[in-house]
Amino acid sequence: MTHILIIDDDSELSSMLGEYLSAEGLSIDYAFDGKQGLQKALAGQYDAVVLDVMMPELDGFEVLRRIRGQSSVPVLMLTAKGDDIDRIVGLEIGADDYLPKPFNPRELLARIRAVLRRTQNNRQHDLQEQVQHIGPLQINPSSRTALVRGQVLDLTSTEFNLLHSLVKQVGKIVSKENLSAHGLGRALEKYDRSIDMHMSNLRKKLAQYELGSMIVTVRGQGYQLSDEA
Repeated sequence: MTHILIIDDDSELSSMLGEYLSAEGLSIDYAFDGKQGLQKALAGQYDAVVLDVMMPELDGFEVLRRIRGQSSVPVLMLTAKGDDIDRIVGLEIGADDYLPKPFNPRELLARIRAVLRRTQNNRQHDLQEQVQHIGPLQINPSSRTALVRGQVLDLTSTEFNLLHSLVKQVGKIVSKENLSAHGLGRALEKYDRSIDMHMSNLRKKLAQYELGSMIVTVRGQGYQLSDEA
């Protein structure tokens, strides 16, 4: 059974969401503050975490930051409606996706399923693919790891998916629609800057090895991975 952890100090909302998701066949666990949520997220075997931003003890950003220090479990953040800063910060820290409050429980279910479907499909496909080398960059699909000159890149699940998508089409322009489908598991939405934020994070991590320029923005079209490093 698929196990989901909901970290939100709104117990009423969490209970309502849990009932809805349980009826759809998901196993739900709860945490009602950031400290408890962090402990559960790191100790439990969850397929995904739903994480609110505003909470006592530790806020959602700090919880996510600490989770990312030890785990690549997919995290979907719940942000304030219209608050672009929360979304940007969450994605910068390592959230896989976000959903602004208030939202329809069906939308949350769709986002969770998209993350799970993407994760499962990528694992199945990755096991069949060979290690790929682009200059000093090495992608190992079976272990879902990326290395630069033998050093492991600390990537989230979404960042690895996006980098892998670019590697498979090195030298070619990959549209944001394509990247959203393969990286986020959902169609690209109007005014959605998630792909841009994930790509910015990837560039920063590659830039630590002086490879930030490998990811090229093609204005109005998408992104391209250069094989010149």
